[in-house]
Amino acid sequence: MSDILSPRAIMDKLVGFPTVSRDSNLDLIDWVETYLTGQGITCHRHYNEDGNKAALFAHVGPEVEGGLVLSGHTDVVPVDGQPWTSDPWTVTERDGRLYGRGCTDMKGFDALAIWALVEAHHNGVARPLQLALSYDEEIGCTGAPPLIEAMAAKLPKASAALIGEPSTLRAVTGHKGSQGFHTRVVGFEVHSSLMHTGVNAIMEAAKLIVWANERNAENRARTPSTLGAMFDPPWTTCHVGEIEGGTAHNITAKHCWLGMDFRVVPGESLTDWKDAYLARVREIEADMQAIRPETHIEITKRYEVPGLQPEQDGEAEALARALTGDNGNHVVSYGTEAGHFQNAGYSAVVCGPGDIAQAHQPDEYITVEQFEAGHDFMRRLLSRLKEA
Repeated sequence: MSDILSPRAIMDKLVGFPTVSRDSNLDLIDWVETYLTGQGITCHRHYNEDGNKAALFAHVGPEVEGGLVLSGHTDVVPVDGQPWTSDPWTVTERDGRLYGRGCTDMKGFDALAIWALVEAHHNGVARPLQLALSYDEEIGCTGAPPLIEAMAAKLPKASAALIGEPSTLRAVTGHKGSQGFHTRVVGFEVHSSLMHTGVNAIMEAAKLIVWANERNAENRARTPSTLGAMFDPPWTTCHVGEIEGGTAHNITAKHCWLGMDFRVVPGESLTDWKDAYLARVREIEADMQAIRPETHIEITKRYEVPGLQPEQDGEAEALARALTGDNGNHVVSYGTEAGHFQNAGYSAVVCGPGDIAQAHQPDEYITVEQFEAGHDFMRRLLSRLKEA
């Protein structure tokens, strides 16, 4: 059996792997699997279609249903162009903070979850504990659904999932759903002096941005629902963060692409927003084709993240509150894998150490105090699982 590592030692290892979403995470997965199997824990993998990324999951305790999943993701956002004052791939401690890419989002929690799994295996638990580490969370939680499906085929199904996104160890019981679309507008080039005979892809794409701004204004003016009022902002948002197109100032643009994203408050439907967007796309496309029939608009869904709905007497929420003493009502506007677990039949809650305000930032950090509080959280969890 290999040496048992502390949570801090595990986090040092995890942060050392530059698992940016655009790259492979297999070196990290190899290390985690080697460490856990060295402790006598059986691990399972699920690869993506390209085989360059994998999710990892494991089960300790009785081989029965009704356990608890500790869920985290292994990918991180890039550090390119960010003014770091220390190596982002080395955990650096200074002034009561642990700096490094992923320390908050969310390799700090991953390290604590791995530690807890090993402790549960060696010291015994009456209720099963499972670990789920995904890939591609940062680009739309796309790795979560296949991971959950693979777990269902290999492990006894747990009844609750604790997703350890940074919440300063508060029990977050709701978040917005989200979806994103890659929109490619194909126009027809002519000299700009004769623009009425061509179709300018940029100017047609701009109509979709106007549509998004109009929907945002309408949503903001509308009285929010009781559930929606809990969020900041308390309405569904439509957002374009990227756009590119054109070849020269005096040519009607033949190509333009943009990313259209929606963050939808619980109680509203992702499908309804998709349908509304596609309806506007087809209206614009019809006007384009009236001028040049060969023009068109292509839509590709990039991701879809279901919202997390607050549960009535939710098991996961009750557990998080019992372990933290938090009795507040907390929701967030960002998405997590909790919605996917909830849709798959798990009671789900978001609760993890660290502050989301530090996520994705240069000099990302988790305070030593929060990391130690997360360690205490896991100790209390293990005591509870022994008694279950």
